[in-house]
Amino acid sequence: IDVCTGTADVALAAARSPRGAARVLGVDFASEMLRGGARKIRRGGYAGRIHLVRGDATRLPVPSESVDGATVAFGIRNVQQPERALAEISRVLRPGGRLAILEFSIPRSSIVRACYLPYFRFVLPRVGRLVSGHGTAYAYLPVSVGTFIAPESMTTLLAATGFGDVGAVPLTFGIVTLYVATKPRSEP
Repeated sequence: IDVCTGTADVALAAARSPRGAARVLGVDFASEMLRGGARKIRRGGYAGRIHLVRGDATRLPVPSESVDGATVAFGIRNVQQPERALAEISRVLRPGGRLAILEFSIPRSSIVRACYLPYFRFVLPRVGRLVSGHGTAYAYLPVSVGTFIAPESMTTLLAATGFGDVGAVPLTFGIVTLYVATKPRSEP
């Protein structure tokens, strides 16, 4: 399951991978994003393997313990109650199932932060507006990233919602963090 799938880029990557998923369910709240994702899926020939549904990350439309893996890419910070979404992801994962979350973060290095933050706050929103043609397309990013919880808090939250083997891997000089976790197997 790809939660906050947007235009289904991660769902497509999961299906295309050499050891790819046989089936992927992409869930997102935004209908327009899902329409864009559906076009990509049809063009790529994955309509039989990837299904998109409009839904809420805190109420996933699948049975408990029915999916092998879950992904969230650049969407968990937009969920109003991330702890509820994480608990819901834990509910739908089978024991031993893995979760991977990619999310923007603020670099820890003062040098990287000093270079990155002005770009992120002032340049990226303008470039995004020019490329996308939408006035507010990227203006929310600096605010949403700046108010999202720090990696240490995110790993604590993952553990508190029942995940084990929790880790946080900073990528691209700490601009992005990959969170990984596993739903523990039941004790016999």
